[in-house]
Amino acid sequence: MLTGWRLALSKLFIIPQRYVMATMALFAIANAYTMRVCLNLAITQMVRKTTASEGDPHYDPDACPDLSQRSFGNSSLKADLDDDTVYFEWSEATQGLLLSSFYYGYVLTHIPGGMLSERYGGKWVVGLGLLSTAVCTLVTPMVVRAGGAPALFALRVIEGLGEGPTMPGLMTMVSRWAPKTERGRFGAIVFGGAQIGNIAGTYLSGLVMYNGIWDNVFYLFGGLGFAWFITWSLICYSTPNTHPFISDAEKKFLNENVDSLIHASKQKLDPVPWKALLRSVPLWALIIAAIGHDWGYFTMVTDLPKYMTDVLKFNIKSAGLLSAMPYVAMWIASFFFGLLCDFCIKKGYHNIKNARKIYTTIAATGPGICIILASYSGCDTTLAVFWFIAAMTLMGAYYSGMKINALDITPNYAGTTTSLVNGVAAISAIISPYLIGLLTPDSTLKQWRIAFWVCLAVLVITNIIYIIFAQGDQLWWDDVKKHGYPKNWQHGPLNLRPEDSESQNKTEKTKEKQ
Repeated sequence: MLTGWRLALSKLFIIPQRYVMATMALFAIANAYTMRVCLNLAITQMVRKTTASEGDPHYDPDACPDLSQRSFGNSSLKADLDDDTVYFEWSEATQGLLLSSFYYGYVLTHIPGGMLSERYGGKWVVGLGLLSTAVCTLVTPMVVRAGGAPALFALRVIEGLGEGPTMPGLMTMVSRWAPKTERGRFGAIVFGGAQIGNIAGTYLSGLVMYNGIWDNVFYLFGGLGFAWFITWSLICYSTPNTHPFISDAEKKFLNENVDSLIHASKQKLDPVPWKALLRSVPLWALIIAAIGHDWGYFTMVTDLPKYMTDVLKFNIKSAGLLSAMPYVAMWIASFFFGLLCDFCIKKGYHNIKNARKIYTTIAATGPGICIILASYSGCDTTLAVFWFIAAMTLMGAYYSGMKINALDITPNYAGTTTSLVNGVAAISAIISPYLIGLLTPDSTLKQWRIAFWVCLAVLVITNIIYIIFAQGDQLWWDDVKKHGYPKNWQHGPLNLRPEDSESQNKTEKTKEKQ
């Protein structure tokens, strides 16, 4: 009876279950990003704006003219017209701290989330994490009204704790659902959710607040997150072998073509070789490059809406639309750079190691230069927006560069190393918004230029380190049985397997002879 029910249900799905999972994973990332970034634009309407007059110490002679429609886009006027709207007296430094608070929790659960997903499966690790974020998003208006900035800070930290396991958990699930021949398509589907989330989070936030109050932004995205969780719980599973209504043909295909399923059926993966992992120079170069990238990326994601409203003086609807456009460009460009990279490697124009260096350099120095040019465009809003779009277009090369470098150097432990890289790099998201708040206390054009110069310096320095030390081949500690120990290894065997101890002894004897 049960078997017949499962068979009947499997026939209702025309799309294979692996692509149902990939699509839901796309929406998982999209929901995660919308709930993460919605505060970035909402905070511009939560804080009461004041305009300094000439003679005031905070007066900015280079300020752009305010051409927005005041009845919709100017907070100080709406405060007198709308009794339901609440505004807060938060300094730029306080706003920067609030915008970075999410990542205090995010960095703490990244690695534990990956380890839990490897052990128990990614379905509930991802699902329950995003459910907690959705609940926190829904109650944000009530919490911030009751407790102000401290309450909002604490709530955003809790949201970050919930979202930390999302990427590691989904990486674990993808590794069990994506055949090697379809991995590129899976990556394009799943990780495209990040840009969809950025686009929807900024554009829809602008539309909602243009016709209503900032509270509605949190109700919208929290509600969508809750709806996603219900659907995810009903139709998605951690592995094909635990899926109750996948077709027998698809399950057989996946068990014969997915490396992790094949490996799991033959032997268990050894524990993570932390002893060698933490001493790996190429891995630390990758982490440093990720710190630089995240500094530039989160400067754009977190603070671009503030720049649009505070400096360029766009109304909230225009700010939402124009803040979303760079992510559309980045999403499209990522496919172009991916095809170009694969073509050049196939033709032998460059190897994998040089490909990672080339595209990481494009994604680091290019955007850094473009945001500097945007700041020197002054009040020429068309030119400034052009440079911001150009910056994110070039950042699309990131996915063909360092983003997938962990799969090159540590294919067996890619989940753990990706968690480590992303988790440490997210520290940039803690530091950069708060530092920008300190550097732009009056949110003037000159103060923002300093913040953008700092961003360029971080991008260039971290990229240079990556160019020097990056690798493109599997590192020895990812498969000691295959590569053996290096000549200069003096820290004992990575695990207690007899064959590895023998390999260590042979290496030491070889060193003695030399």
